[in-house]
Amino acid sequence: MTPGSDGADSGAEDGGVDADQAVTAVYQEHALGLTRLAFLMLGDRQTAEDVVQEAFCGLYRAWDRISDHANALGYVRISVLNGSRSALRSTRRVPRPLAVPAVASAEATMLATEERRETVAALRRLPSRQREALVLRYYADLPEQETALAMGVSLGTVKSTTSRALAALGRMLQEEL
Repeated sequence: MTPGSDGADSGAEDGGVDADQAVTAVYQEHALGLTRLAFLMLGDRQTAEDVVQEAFCGLYRAWDRISDHANALGYVRISVLNGSRSALRSTRRVPRPLAVPAVASAEATMLATEERRETVAALRRLPSRQREALVLRYYADLPEQETALAMGVSLGTVKSTTSRALAALGRMLQEEL
């Protein structure tokens, strides 16, 4: 409290502190999962980390303009998807193939089994909208309504896109057998 202050919260003095603490809390809880999401979309760990970092910087910059701070994760998730889309557009139309690093990290170990690699490779061959729908629904475990919000599409579009994506993924995996 500053001298002469009556203790009332003006919002101006602690706005930066609140943003610092709140964005840090969201980052600590969700950065790894969002990086994995971006990695599944992009196929490149460094680019995925950059996209997530930029999304959190954007959240911090926009904190005072966000009306529902409880939905900060949704804001960052949408930013990560948009950043992934932009990264794909700026580099190429097709995401990079999944590269397993020489030194196995926890994520690389998780993805090391042959079945999982085949599934991820097939996922990468899907059109980006179908890939987004599957990653959000089944990897991020979002309900259809939140998936629709994150993708910026209707609920019906999520349902039909997910259905088509699962059918295409199943055909691709059958062909590999």
